[in-house]
Amino acid sequence: MSPDTPRRVRVTGGGPEPRPAVRPGPRSLPLRVGEGSDDIDAVYGRALRRTQLRLALGTVAGFVIVTVALTVALTAIPELDHVVIAGVPLSWLVHAFAFYPVIFAFAVLYARGAARNEQRYRALRDRE
Repeated sequence: MSPDTPRRVRVTGGGPEPRPAVRPGPRSLPLRVGEGSDDIDAVYGRALRRTQLRLALGTVAGFVIVTVALTVALTAIPELDHVVIAGVPLSWLVHAFAFYPVIFAFAVLYARGAARNEQRYRALRDRE
């Protein structure tokens, strides 16, 4: 580098004073109710998220179990192939149309459960 070449300077959003090195602070433990936590809304928010996740996982698990049971029932009962409605075997009709009410039922159950969880959260939050 020649003496006439200006030195490269890194431009940051800060002012002319050098910025101190940022060190990660100690890991904080999650807030717990009853331990003097200042932000009780954070505790309630985490509880709501956990409850909603539990509801979602339970709904998906129930849906998968019912869907698999319906599929196994369709394959385990070969007599459904002998029943013909409008030229189409009953097993095909059940396979084509029986899943939609199951999907709708689980969607309604999930939506009602999620609304109930959020209503409980609002009741707890507003009580404080």
